[in-house]
Amino acid sequence: MFKNLSLKIVIFGFIFTFFSSFGQSFFLGIFNPSIRNELSITHGQFGSVYASATLLSSFILIWVGKKIDDIDISKFAFFVILLLAFSCFFFSKISSIPLLFIAILLMRFSGQGMMSHTATTTISRYFTKSRGKALSTGWFGLSAAEFILPVLMIYLLTITEWKNIWIGISLVILIFLPLSSYFLVKNLNFDSREKRDDNNLNEKDFKQWKRIEVIKDYRFYIVCANMLAMPSIATGTFVYQSFILSSKNWGPYIIAQSFMSYSILSVVALIFSGFLIDKFTSRKILIYMNIPLLLAAMVLFYFDNPISSFVFFGLIGITNGLCNVLGSSTWAEIYGVKYIGSIKALTTALMVFATAFGTAIFGILIDKGFSIEQISLVSAAYISVSIISLFFIRKNLNPIKIT
Repeated sequence: MFKNLSLKIVIFGFIFTFFSSFGQSFFLGIFNPSIRNELSITHGQFGSVYASATLLSSFILIWVGKKIDDIDISKFAFFVILLLAFSCFFFSKISSIPLLFIAILLMRFSGQGMMSHTATTTISRYFTKSRGKALSTGWFGLSAAEFILPVLMIYLLTITEWKNIWIGISLVILIFLPLSSYFLVKNLNFDSREKRDDNNLNEKDFKQWKRIEVIKDYRFYIVCANMLAMPSIATGTFVYQSFILSSKNWGPYIIAQSFMSYSILSVVALIFSGFLIDKFTSRKILIYMNIPLLLAAMVLFYFDNPISSFVFFGLIGITNGLCNVLGSSTWAEIYGVKYIGSIKALTTALMVFATAFGTAIFGILIDKGFSIEQISLVSAAYISVSIISLFFIRKNLNPIKIT
């Protein structure tokens, strides 16, 4: 499917999305009990520090992330690698709440933010005709990490202290990532592009949008409304899963088991989305992205049977798989790839912000006495409005040709 340099870039993306897992919520959450015991803090205190550090990391990412448009990819990747290694080492030194805030800020910024940003921006910029398949293959790195690392970390926690694990992670990063990145993207420059089978479409024939121009484009906000539905609603659901369990009177392990359907269907959607995007374009697929998420909200509203939990999380998994790929390819199609780094820095920051915002909104609604059924209706209303808005502008999402 990929040859020579193309294959190297896909492998680069796979490795970077895999290592981005160290800053992802699913990985950091594994060490939640150890950290709280170390600092003698409550769930609420940990959550407040986590949310505030995540928000700050999203703002920093807007500025730092755009530098990928000005710096050679290999040099930029080396900077991100060093930052991630330092962040992991610093995480092992947590001994107070201020240090916890800094550590989470560094991990969220370097891991979830910069590692995934570097991977997806590099792939989006290089690939044209097979961008969808390349992005979906690259995102398998995170899927592999979600499958492997939780079990591995839980095992390691039984044989060594949690701080030693983070020191080990930093050493693995320093040993493995610089060499692999050097051999994979050392020959990549800003003009590197995948060769097309036709000569009719030329990047220079279409407008290459700067970030300041994108911010002034009304289409950006409608597409963003659709892109941010998944991270905000899904994160709120994951964080408050205990509230869902008690509201639905499900057994204590139902949601944990339901994550199997989430993982499987997320991977399936990831596979098929790449082929669909390359065949029909992201602009045409985008309108369907949040329909499974909308159905998931309705399932949560109408059904109480434990089996509905598997359907609910499976539908979220489908949207997650689609969103991972469309979240990068859509912007490249609409706005071009010349300034895709600065554009992706903004959209990635908004995604990180949405995860914190969604968690906060869910918490406020719960505190206000909303039932999970009412919250699902609020979610469904937001998803519906965003889809309808996108429907009305769907024919205006084509790149603008220079006359």
